[in-house]
Amino acid sequence: MSVAPPRNSGVRSLLRKYGYEAVLLLLLASLLLFAAITDRTFLSPAAQWEMSTHIWEMAILALPMTLIVITGGIDLSVGSTMALSAVVLGMTYQAGVPPYLGAVLAIFTGAAAGALNGAFVARLRVHPLIVTLATLAAYRGIAEGVSVGKPVSGFPASFTTLGQGNIAGIPIPGLIFAVAAACAAFALTRTVWGRSLYAIGWNETGARFSGIPTQRIQAALYTLAGSAAGVAAVLFVARRSTARADIGQGMELDAITAVLLGGASIFGGRGRIGGTLLSVLLIHEAREWVSWRWERDELNLIVIGTMLILSVLLNAALSPDKSKE
Repeated sequence: MSVAPPRNSGVRSLLRKYGYEAVLLLLLASLLLFAAITDRTFLSPAAQWEMSTHIWEMAILALPMTLIVITGGIDLSVGSTMALSAVVLGMTYQAGVPPYLGAVLAIFTGAAAGALNGAFVARLRVHPLIVTLATLAAYRGIAEGVSVGKPVSGFPASFTTLGQGNIAGIPIPGLIFAVAAACAAFALTRTVWGRSLYAIGWNETGARFSGIPTQRIQAALYTLAGSAAGVAAVLFVARRSTARADIGQGMELDAITAVLLGGASIFGGRGRIGGTLLSVLLIHEAREWVSWRWERDELNLIVIGTMLILSVLLNAALSPDKSKE
């Protein structure tokens, strides 16, 4: 005699699967409703368009960070890699190299920095926290030393359009991010490579013995994160028309917060691009609201700290016990 499943089993399954996204949507809607009640100009198209320029670099960094965290890793050096890539772009332009060629060199610099992280993590088996904490300081120091702390500005309008222009009303950095997000989501959900990331996060040793090339995948992920930092640096320089060694400070904290708040587990094996996208939007709107309302950017540190605490609480409340699955 078969026993019918409980009527609410489907609801529980949906909540378990999409609980993070539902909570994030609720928080975002509550924030926007509160903003609309207290100051409607914050939600005006003109204001949102102006503030949208601040989101793309962090959003681009959060995509490969999601993939890395799913495997149980972390990359604390992406902000410093941004700075190093920006300095390469600035110095090559100062030396007479066309800015778009300098942008390619900057992205290659980011990829090389990420590949070095990947080599230590995948080949030498050094914990990613230790490796990227060391390169966080090293890459920033190299950027400061090579540039002697001097900014490079005066980039031509043909280059700054990359960070300031739009196509069919959509910012060019937004289009770059949309393509990257679609590719990341497809890779995670529709490819064997994407499913391998979850397997590595759950049990790296088991994944390796099952034939998954764990070292190759880990090396590729850190290289990808470095490349994304290079792209973010190019977009930042194009938007500000200035290359400096102090850009990207705290960007790694923003990206990690977005990933964890979006439902990824710091222990690996869990995470989705959709959750990261919603958390990026939530963090962006919260920070912009604080700056808009009180005009004190230092309060944004409180926002990020609050979001980190919230991510811990959401993980505890909505995540199943990994040991029981």
